[in-house]
Amino acid sequence: MKIGELARKAGVNIDTVRYYERQGLLPPAPRLASGYRVYAGADLRRLRFVRQAKALGFTLEDIGELLPRSSRRHTDMPGRKATAAARLADVDRRIAELERIRTALQSLVEACPGHGSVEGCPILKALAGDPA
Repeated sequence: MKIGELARKAGVNIDTVRYYERQGLLPPAPRLASGYRVYAGADLRRLRFVRQAKALGFTLEDIGELLPRSSRRHTDMPGRKATAAARLADVDRRIAELERIRTALQSLVEACPGHGSVEGCPILKALAGDPA
């Protein structure tokens, strides 16, 4: 299949396919005499793997480490688990930070009367670092 069909079937755009090739996440595709790249079913499966891993928050570096492990189905389970566990820990850190931000914003919204002078706005005071 040509690059456009591959991209469509994988749910990405053509530039993404080219980018993943440059990053080594997809092997360079053989070319026809016309210069068109030709992809196989294995390329589609690999591209879907990359897309799904990205959707789960894995970095391209993580994905680059996971791809060789994915072909060794019965080996390297600890390596795959460690990579996923590290990603999970990162997600937990992000959630904790977002919860902290949410609590702070909620307090500011509740403290704001929604009227009055700009000088007395608790939201602007907090953003400026002034005591409330």
